[in-house]
Amino acid sequence: MAIFDMLTMYKWDVKVVLALAAFALTYGEFCLLAHIQDSYQFAKRLAILKQLLSTMENASSLKLWFDTLNDLVKITLEVTKCVIDVHDLPTEHATAYDYMPIACYWTIRSIVTCTTQITSLTTLGYEVFLSNIGAWELSTLTSKLENIINHLRQQADSRSKHISRPLFNISAASASMMHDEAYARLRDMFSKPQTDNVKVLKALINAQDVDQPLYDGFFKQRVSLGALRRRTVLLLISGPEFSSVEIDFLESFDKDINKNLARRLQSMHGLVWIPIVDPDSEWNEAKQKRFQSVRGRMPWYSVYDPSFIGKPVISFIQKEWKYRDKPIMVVLDPQGKVSCLNAIRMIWIWGRVAYPFTSSREEALWKDQSWKLDFLADIFYTKIRNWTTDGKYIFLYGGNDFEWIKSFVEEARRVATATKINLEMLYVGKSNKENQVREIIVRMIRENLNTDYLPNRVIIWLFWFRLHNMLFSKLQLKNIDANKHQMQEIEKLLGNDDDNVMEEIKKLVSYDKHGGWILLAEGSEIVIIGNAATGLQTLVEYDVMWKEHVGRDGFAKAFKNHYNKVLSAVSSCCKFEFSPKIEKTSELLVCPECHDHMHVITTYHCCHDGETYQDFFFSTSTPPIVPYKIRGMS
Repeated sequence: MAIFDMLTMYKWDVKVVLALAAFALTYGEFCLLAHIQDSYQFAKRLAILKQLLSTMENASSLKLWFDTLNDLVKITLEVTKCVIDVHDLPTEHATAYDYMPIACYWTIRSIVTCTTQITSLTTLGYEVFLSNIGAWELSTLTSKLENIINHLRQQADSRSKHISRPLFNISAASASMMHDEAYARLRDMFSKPQTDNVKVLKALINAQDVDQPLYDGFFKQRVSLGALRRRTVLLLISGPEFSSVEIDFLESFDKDINKNLARRLQSMHGLVWIPIVDPDSEWNEAKQKRFQSVRGRMPWYSVYDPSFIGKPVISFIQKEWKYRDKPIMVVLDPQGKVSCLNAIRMIWIWGRVAYPFTSSREEALWKDQSWKLDFLADIFYTKIRNWTTDGKYIFLYGGNDFEWIKSFVEEARRVATATKINLEMLYVGKSNKENQVREIIVRMIRENLNTDYLPNRVIIWLFWFRLHNMLFSKLQLKNIDANKHQMQEIEKLLGNDDDNVMEEIKKLVSYDKHGGWILLAEGSEIVIIGNAATGLQTLVEYDVMWKEHVGRDGFAKAFKNHYNKVLSAVSSCCKFEFSPKIEKTSELLVCPECHDHMHVITTYHCCHDGETYQDFFFSTSTPPIVPYKIRGMS
């Protein structure tokens, strides 16, 4: 009771931990001397000083006492762990909290008894315990604590149920309150500075409080969260299924950073897959096997079982981190603070160069990034590097209309011959028409069209996926910037004059979605990006409209000037379509062609690989607010 008086100001779990820590000094010294005094001369002399030598020499007579003491110490440690776990339960669990004083009293009483007997052994000699009265007292306390721990474990084992879903004897209102409290604790934790990222990770991915919640895909074994201590942690958040293309890319990224085993073990970053599963859906054996198959192909850390992610955590990830079924990568610094809400786009665009994957790093990369052909495409097609080094003219183009493709290639070759330029051409397909692109490449080969093409569907998919990530990376930074400025500055932020890269990316994405496109480059310098019809018309009109300008201005400038004349006559504008599953983008987008602010509409359409079936457009109730009068809407 004197110890309780000393610890009045502390909570129940802290009282027990402090008492156990104090006892550890006495018990640790006793055990250390008992085990090493035969082999370590200094320890033997210290044992003599502590009057333990004769006790150790007669240890066989005290075997029952030693065994009982060890059993009581172990059960005391287990009860302390359970006290901590039960203390973390929501406060409305009155039964568990009513039992806390009893558990703490008997735990500390056992600690005092152990300390007293160890001290008696030292001061009175081993003879005092030959009657086994001391062992009987310890055994009685062990039985008492076993009963206590059985009760506490029922509370601790149901912890995830209390947090994640309502129990049969808890009302829906109580379940909702527990969910809200757990959600609030997560928000509070991430809003305050932490000293250890393991505490944050445990709150996120260890709802069932297991010792080894992670699976190390490199060594094929379960590990604890301690493997990530003091490391930058990349949380790869997605559904339970992951495409093989994305896994292969991220594997190459992971290998690029960790080129050998030693570097992996010393790496300052750790990649962890967080599978998000609807907690209300059925989780059967077939889903478990598919999950294990995906997890087994990932050479990084994964959550061992999706059930380790509690329902409040899923809600937190969806609301606070804007997860919308599309993979995101949240970066936590070594202290557990969020340094970037989605670094996956940086990784797709720049790979390991984006380290340490913070928002400020992303902003710096874009600031230094020039709009060059090698940045856009040479990682997918190595010939481009040779073409740009040789200063050749290069046409990249895409679409799913073979007749236009055939006419464009033939006209481009004709004009190249007439102007005596060294021209290369590369077909990069279309982002959402895989079957048609495959058929077009087959026809190219069959009709012997004089053009190169990306070699397989995976490379084509990577090209477009990376391009879309560029667009959303830019949009994400624009939204951040817009939140930092007053309304009158938004026009400048989203205008055409201050971000040429953004405008060119928007053109490519828009033209790909609604027809076809062309890109002309001279070496690595991109000259122009245009739509398919205007590009073909420009080539067709070479002989009669701009032939004489080539000698004076050069091919690139002459082509660009005439293309712009054709474009101004047809008044072409751009459209964008964004999935509702991605995070919210800025409503103040500017058309890269006419530079007017774009109106927001909602599109419903089928997602078949072939033709798009039946589109319905519904305008939003009001157009976006812009800082000046709109002349037109695109």
